[in-house]
Amino acid sequence: MPRFLVAGIDASRESLVAAEWAAEEAARRGLELRLVHAAPAPADDVADPPVALSWQRSGEEVLGRAEAGLAAGSPGVAMSGVQVAGSAPAALLSAARTAELLVVGARGDGGFDGLAVGSTALAVASCAPCPVAVVPRPPATALHEAEVAVGVDDVRTAAGSAAGSPLDFAFDAARLREARLRAVHAWSLAGAPLWTALAVPEEDRATWEDEEVQRLSDILREPRKRYPDVSVLPDVVLLHPAYALLHASRRAGLLVVGRRASPRAAEQRLGPVAHAVLHHSHCPVVVVPHG
Repeated sequence: MPRFLVAGIDASRESLVAAEWAAEEAARRGLELRLVHAAPAPADDVADPPVALSWQRSGEEVLGRAEAGLAAGSPGVAMSGVQVAGSAPAALLSAARTAELLVVGARGDGGFDGLAVGSTALAVASCAPCPVAVVPRPPATALHEAEVAVGVDDVRTAAGSAAGSPLDFAFDAARLREARLRAVHAWSLAGAPLWTALAVPEEDRATWEDEEVQRLSDILREPRKRYPDVSVLPDVVLLHPAYALLHASRRAGLLVVGRRASPRAAEQRLGPVAHAVLHHSHCPVVVVPHG
């Protein structure tokens, strides 16, 4: 069975930027690139055949232009395009069942000016069974360092699932890019508001911070053994996790965060940190489901 990466494509510039990023990632990982375009599916009893045919031809043109442009920029990547009748989230989530990575633009050809992340990107990042890369516009530039950043909450972040773990994905991404990995661990004073840090004696803060540094070191020990060639920079900060990760995204080419996955439908959602990161990150974000 071929291993492949799925990228959502529509007529928007954002989806083309994401597809270009996906082609580069497919080349890096040795994967086939599959472009998926969703076309409206009118109800049978009200469908106007000329309208349906027009939608189909429009989608074929979008896929054809995208494939031609990507093939010119990434000639070594095997790719194919498929048009699916239905909504974009449903089409992409179906394709994600057998994909190693799903890539979407932060927003598509719908929405409104000023919208940072569209409904499709949020839906697939919340529910897909595989890691989902959300690529903003503009994409990562040369101003970013050759660095991958990953948010490390606690030992649960290192726990694997069918899709792997956020830490494993981040280590592997850093290995493929020959980049440094920044492991970001944000902490607070025993759950107290951060402003109370001003009233805590310096020696107590230092003691608690040492404990957090040791905790992060313990979490990183096993993945460091699995990826001995990856240079790791532990980054322990007394800050809200969302702010810490957004700050890291300013200097990173890729940011990896986790999403707790559960078979219960009520838990198929993004947490507040991942939600904030998707809306404000300065670089592409990969959301990795974990057990």
